[in-house]
Amino acid sequence: MISAERTRRARWPWVLLVVVILAVLVVAAELIARAVLPGVVRGIVIEQLELPADQQLDVDAAGILLPQLIGGRLDQLHLTTGSVTIGGVTGAADVTATGIPLRGGDLEDAWGTVRIDDEQFTALVAASDLPIDTVEFDEPDVTVSGSVPVFGILLPLALTVTPGADAGELLLTPVSLQVAGTTLNAQQVADRFGSIAEQLTQTQRICIADQLPAGLTMTGLAVDGNEVVVDVQVDGAIVTDETLQENGVCP
Repeated sequence: MISAERTRRARWPWVLLVVVILAVLVVAAELIARAVLPGVVRGIVIEQLELPADQQLDVDAAGILLPQLIGGRLDQLHLTTGSVTIGGVTGAADVTATGIPLRGGDLEDAWGTVRIDDEQFTALVAASDLPIDTVEFDEPDVTVSGSVPVFGILLPLALTVTPGADAGELLLTPVSLQVAGTTLNAQQVADRFGSIAEQLTQTQRICIADQLPAGLTMTGLAVDGNEVVVDVQVDGAIVTDETLQENGVCP
């Protein structure tokens, strides 16, 4: 008669083998999920935002994917692209989303940054009352150059401003003004330019909602080297509400 101890010894290698096989299958499933998921997410994003089919978009998911896939909800996704056009703005985007439902529904939260160059920034500030022909970055400020009519003569000037954001609007706060190479303070500007002085010395508030999807809100803006970094908050319903994917409107 074979003892119970010998029976357990005989079974032990098989139990170990089953455990190893299961572990390998779990690892393989995780690797497959990580290989397949980015392509699936990329396709959905491109379709929803109507981006070009060859749009470069890198997707990275946080945590162990299998439990998330089984539960039908991803904890966090990180999406980056070197260049994308969203609304009327083209730049490098870096976006993080949390609480992503796999069976449809709104995101829990999403935020990110968009980096734009001087050409894109010039397009954003074109709606201001400032005379802008050229833009030059000088972290943390921006110098806009142009000309204003004074007694029938176009007078060249360069206005240095600090850009920022408030309540979704782009802010340009004057720092200094140079007219024909001479630096003037606010009072001197008022004395020499009269009614034009206000637009040159007061903070400009520029609505850019019509250049961004309605589901994006600009929460910050700062110069970083030769680029401007725009911080955005994303409405989680942008993936289900088409109106949030269309450009917003300015009052």
